[in-house]
Amino acid sequence: MADTTGADLKQTVLNALHRDMGAKMVPFAGYDMPVQYKLGVMQEHLHTRAKAGLFDVSHMGQVILRPKSGDVADAALALETLVPVALLELKEGRQRYALFTNDAGGIDDDLMVANRGDHLFVVVNAACKDADIAHMQANLSDTCDVTPITDRALIALQGPEAERALAVLAPAVAEMKFMDVATVDIMGADCWVSRSGYSGEDGYEVSIPNDRAEEITRALIADEAVELIGLGARDSLRLEAGLCLYGNDLDPTTSPVEANLNWAMQKARRAGGAREGGFPGAERILKELADGPSRLRVGLLPEGRAPMRAGVELFAEEEGGAPIGTVTSGAFGPSIERPMAMGYVATSHSATGTRLFGEVRGKRLPVTVADMPFRAATYKR
Repeated sequence: MADTTGADLKQTVLNALHRDMGAKMVPFAGYDMPVQYKLGVMQEHLHTRAKAGLFDVSHMGQVILRPKSGDVADAALALETLVPVALLELKEGRQRYALFTNDAGGIDDDLMVANRGDHLFVVVNAACKDADIAHMQANLSDTCDVTPITDRALIALQGPEAERALAVLAPAVAEMKFMDVATVDIMGADCWVSRSGYSGEDGYEVSIPNDRAEEITRALIADEAVELIGLGARDSLRLEAGLCLYGNDLDPTTSPVEANLNWAMQKARRAGGAREGGFPGAERILKELADGPSRLRVGLLPEGRAPMRAGVELFAEEEGGAPIGTVTSGAFGPSIERPMAMGYVATSHSATGTRLFGEVRGKRLPVTVADMPFRAATYKR
């Protein structure tokens, strides 16, 4: 993609910093975003695994759901009507992965939900945020004030040195565990911090007032262990970690069960649970939980050095036969030093170790169904 400063692209508050630091900018989800810096994608990926990488994720949507009753349980129950996830049990100061499902049982977006005591804080994907906000306003406004946050940046600091680097500025973050959330003073600014991220590494996501975002980001990257990281390495990091990218691995036709996200749907929302169903697409999703889906998201390890990219069709035989699946994400994994992919295959061909063939430029190449993550996560639990 060509470098662009097109007037039709939105900019994050850190745009000038990216350019000052030599970023290559590309259009992404309607924003002018850094795809890589001077280190390059491979070294940015490896640096994040070895030390710490800082990502600008300010293009994502930040939303507050404040219950009109004053009781956060009412906001949790209201949001449960849109997601197959148990939020009533989510304790104050904790965060949970969730999914907006549609009436057909497909996924309209994946998101994070945090219980902040008197409100819920929701983070949604950039490409879906306008639709997600409209969806919440249309369905939750009787119970909650739905407020998009437009005056805060969002950064992610990821990697084994993330705790030390952020604790220099805010010692309290060292005590946080994976999926904890808290308001933390960083250089005099009230920042909303979660110990989470999308790289498979220990780290944090930090919501910062816009007028302090560049100053705090520059203070972090002044640490010799911290480098700015672009979208290119963010993609290979999340794929090594076996994490889905909405629009590639998840979409409105794909159910959470097909996506192998059963772990995200707690017992309370399943058949026989305290709040069984009651979310869009419940009939299909509960049936697939009981009977199994016809296809499943799986990890894939191609032989050789060439990645199999999204769209590659998968076959059970080296010659002949109809496709039994499709690759949805593929890249070279710098940490595992080999190509990796994920995709959907017929459940009958989804067992770990199953040998399949991906058709690349008219030639069928061998690929093996593999467990994910391809590299073990290092979250601090």
